[in-house]
Amino acid sequence: MSSAVQVHLTKTPAPENYRGNSRCYLTDTGMHIVLQGEEELLLRSIQQAGRKLDQLGINAIAPSGDGWSVDRQWALAQGFTDTQNTNHVEFLEADKPQLQAITDAVRWSRELVNLPSSEIYPEELSERVVEKLAQAGGKHIKYRMIVGDDLLQEGRFGIHTVGRASVRKPVLLELDYNPTGDPEAPIDFALIGKGITFDTGGYSIKSNEGMVAMKCDMGGAATVSAALLLAIKNGLNKRVQLLLCCAENMIDGTAYKNGDIITYKNGVSVEIVNTDAEGRLVLADGLLRAGELGAKKIIDAATLTGAAQVAVGTEYNALFSVDEQFADFALQAAKAEAEPLWRLPLTPWHQENCPSAFADTANSKPIKGGGAGGASNAAGFLLRFAPNKGAGWLHFDLAAAYHSNANGLWAAGATGIGVRNIARILNTAE
Repeated sequence: MSSAVQVHLTKTPAPENYRGNSRCYLTDTGMHIVLQGEEELLLRSIQQAGRKLDQLGINAIAPSGDGWSVDRQWALAQGFTDTQNTNHVEFLEADKPQLQAITDAVRWSRELVNLPSSEIYPEELSERVVEKLAQAGGKHIKYRMIVGDDLLQEGRFGIHTVGRASVRKPVLLELDYNPTGDPEAPIDFALIGKGITFDTGGYSIKSNEGMVAMKCDMGGAATVSAALLLAIKNGLNKRVQLLLCCAENMIDGTAYKNGDIITYKNGVSVEIVNTDAEGRLVLADGLLRAGELGAKKIIDAATLTGAAQVAVGTEYNALFSVDEQFADFALQAAKAEAEPLWRLPLTPWHQENCPSAFADTANSKPIKGGGAGGASNAAGFLLRFAPNKGAGWLHFDLAAAYHSNANGLWAAGATGIGVRNIARILNTAE
């Protein structure tokens, strides 16, 4: 018999010796979660019960009895997942293959994000992603890494500028998953990830408190890589190009400075008014490359702005797009995967919201956090580089990617929110 603590769904309220309207309680047969409220509220209650079990020092649990859908089991697993991924959930046998694939992908993304920057730097991140995806995709995986000054030869000026002050060389990873076997097959999706493996803020330096968690600034790269892994495990038959824009944003005598101007491969010139608005500078190169490849659809993901967290909190990711149909599809995919996603405003005129007297645009506004509407203005900056005026493009600002401290729903560290959503888009979009 399993030694895992049994977790039951029940309609029986908590005993009288429990406080108020308690949604879960312990007996000698295990944890009981009371079925009450709408499904969205119930999933939160299940996740909170998982957190309580982790906080009790339990390291193995098993959903038991009736009522356990895939989403309910996954909510339990999310709450029960500890920071170092040592806990174990014994999923119901019928759902185990599906849930194990999700667990493997999400735990890998969490591991990448939670590791210190001394272990995950641009080349190491790229190599780990190649190794993991090659295990899943086998002969369908090919890749190349453009490293250091070689980026200049290919016109990847944003990645090089942001990363040139670090002893760890900046990298653009181009990984091709092509299950068709035809090297001339069109690219159905380009996935672009912000891979800033540590962010000091550059000369617009962060405070000590603001810098502590900045190992998480490669959360976009981890999210799209894990989404591709999960999609492959779920039988992905489309060609996907993964583009990871990786750098450390450090400070030395060669670092880029406020007032510098970058002119990109498409001719757009950008004045740097904030070296801590570096994510959009590297993503611009990824978007330009996706256009060169002729990708039909493009998805980028990044821990891009604090403004997105101000807007939607840390339990939702923020979505931006000027493609109404594709945005609606992404929102429906998020709902189907029970992942919180909220669309924020983006219109063509957001491209003009960071004006510069010296260049086509600035990379932000020269005020803290980029000022009002900072997340939309950052997305507007990216829209300048998106192919086809943004048709077929989604931008995920990963406000829910990381929690510096544990709370009632999550252990400290990465959450993996966004992996299931993006994987579903890959597997189901036409």
